Amino acid sequence: MNRNIRGFWPMSAFLAALSISATASGQKPGGVLRTYSAESVASLSMLEEFANAQRPIMGMFNNLVMFDQHQKQGSLQSIVPDLAASWAWNEEGTDLTFQLRQGVKWHDGKPFTAQDVKCTWDLITERTPEKLRINPQKSIYSNLEEVRTRGDYEVSFHLKQPQPAFPTLLANGFAVISVPRQSA
Repeated sequence: MNRNIRGFWPMSAFLAALSISATASGQKPGGVLRTYSAESVASLSMLEEFANAQRPIMGMFNNLVMFDQHQKQGSLQSIVPDLAASWAWNEEGTDLTFQLRQGVKWHDGKPFTAQDVKCTWDLITERTPEKLRINPQKSIYSNLEEVRTRGDYEVSFHLKQPQPAFPTLLANGFAVISVPRQSA
């Protein structure tokens, strides 16, 4: 029994040294993050996929607003800016207007504008000649009458009737702004 204990200590010391050296190296910027996903994602379109397929790619897109990730539970009070700088309702509660952050660029260097927001929701609500392959979000925005732009950095969501919780629809991880599609 004594012999087994003596063999245990050198192995324990080796494993401890190994774990300390791995931790001490720390994180380095850049590189590739690989994660396991049980889902077989059909596409990278956040607008055309269902919730389970969207989760692995949510972090690659931005919303106008999002839930504060430091809060335990999402609510109207925990909504914070993402691509929007600020937002306000009109007196009737039917127009939600966003002032957009300036200086934001797409991956190809083109500027992010209010037209990109309008294009995204026109596509979701099927107000464009182009159609999504599948459209799981269309019914969520049935109260959305239209999206209007004023200049490059102001966009308004005009609702058919007041919907005070509408910002929560825009704050969830599925309400991303997508690059406008190019006609063929």
